[in-house]
Amino acid sequence: MGIAIITGASRGLGKSTALHLAAKGHDVILTYHSKKAEADAVVAEIEKTGRKAAALQLDVSQSESFAGFVAAVKTLLQEKWGTGQFDFLVNNAGIGGYAMFMETSEAQFDQLMKIHLKAPFFLSQQLLPLMQDGGRVLNISTGLARFTLPGYAAYGMMKGGLEVLTRYMAQELGQRGIRVNTLAPGAIETDFGGGHVRDNKDLNQFIASTTALGRVGLPDDIGGIAAALLSEESGWVNGQRIEASGGMHL
Repeated sequence: MGIAIITGASRGLGKSTALHLAAKGHDVILTYHSKKAEADAVVAEIEKTGRKAAALQLDVSQSESFAGFVAAVKTLLQEKWGTGQFDFLVNNAGIGGYAMFMETSEAQFDQLMKIHLKAPFFLSQQLLPLMQDGGRVLNISTGLARFTLPGYAAYGMMKGGLEVLTRYMAQELGQRGIRVNTLAPGAIETDFGGGHVRDNKDLNQFIASTTALGRVGLPDDIGGIAAALLSEESGWVNGQRIEASGGMHL
């Protein structure tokens, strides 16, 4: 079984992915931005299943902190697992970013770029020397990189760039047997972006009406497919964008 590093896994999709991977027999290093208690609760939940887990603080918007984070990962791997390598990387950490195109500020744009595009690029770059050959990277995108909803131009643009990065990573890392794919969730009921999809009844009903399966997604809809894409059974899937949206805007 393997060791996974999942960014932004104290809640939402990252938490669900961590729990699904643990259920498949993997150990997890999860990162959190500020919610240490929530991250520790996820660690405890994983450990109840008999797997190992640990939480490290990381602000993915601060790329200058990545070297220190990687050093902490090296120490943790050695002390807790007696190894210097891990197997899976899930670039999941993110924030919502709603602003109409004409009203998006440069500061908003830059923040989204740092978190959704620059972080996966340079964090992956620094962590990959620690990844086992034959490992897997999963970049979390969004359905909004395929279809459009007003107010998400900058957010969708960054995720579109991440999907292009996935293909380049898959091409260049293939010589190490590392698979790299994109998972693009549709709208999910979490507290992401202020919890609007979950808490705004009209928005929830609108999304359900545009989805073939007639409802809004739940975190476990994503955690399960994320774990599946990291499995040996999905080993011939590489450089691909997999959308898990229940069929939004078909």
